[in-house]
Amino acid sequence: MKFEKLGQSGRARRGRLTLAHGVVETPVFMPVGTYGTVKGMLPRDIEEIQAQIILGNTFHLYLRPGLDVIKAHGGLHDFIKWNKPILTDSGGFQVFSLGAMRKIKEEGVTFRSHIDGSKKFLSPEIATEVQEALGADIAMAFDECVENPAPRDYVERSVARTTRWLERCKIEMDRLNSLPETINKEQMLFGINQGGTFEDIRIEHAKEIAKMDLDGYAVGGLAVGETHEEMYRILDAVVPYLPQNKPTYLMGVGTPANIIEGVDRGVDFFDCVYPSRNGQIG
Repeated sequence: MKFEKLGQSGRARRGRLTLAHGVVETPVFMPVGTYGTVKGMLPRDIEEIQAQIILGNTFHLYLRPGLDVIKAHGGLHDFIKWNKPILTDSGGFQVFSLGAMRKIKEEGVTFRSHIDGSKKFLSPEIATEVQEALGADIAMAFDECVENPAPRDYVERSVARTTRWLERCKIEMDRLNSLPETINKEQMLFGINQGGTFEDIRIEHAKEIAKMDLDGYAVGGLAVGETHEEMYRILDAVVPYLPQNKPTYLMGVGTPANIIEGVDRGVDFFDCVYPSRNGQIG
């Protein structure tokens, strides 16, 4: 992977990220293809709107159609007939959204499938393995997303666990990339900054994960109930502490106004279901 900064004005910047399946010019918005495809659109439709990269979701693809089906196609790119870059989410946010249907422990998360109610388990290692099988260009580390508002002591414990999980993801990716059967040995790992709306926790976590020298960094756990002003306050606080020579990704955001505000604060990557969902429901 190669990330070049092509220009900068304040914190806003133009960049170019070279990935295994192509080049992405940033800032960039990623259409969300939960099951690999953007609902209501064929791959050629996505190309016609000049999308450079799409997002697939590890959690949903893990449950359906499952790894065996996608592995038989040699990865997600062939399965959905898309030859440009793909970023896959780790499933952390989807696990968070299950509420009482999931139980979080140090080992990972046990939950009930929303499809058939069967018991499932997702860990940093499994999430990384699934994303390797998908052959994504960018894999996201498995993290815990906390609700807002959440007690400070719980947020602190959660962030510490997210850091330990990130370390496990990194170890597992290194192991997978050493295997001859690995689909995409150039797959990149992005770590996720958490900490709710506590600026000091966010900043300390950013400093901690920056030491790991990952391929990119995301700000997660926003757009989950806080106001736009709170989100912008957190971005103002935390983005300067993320490595400036690496891509920065604001997860699950957002509206056109959110994107402009995010770019102004130094964010390079965005994703959201807003445009495709609005299109589906008219």
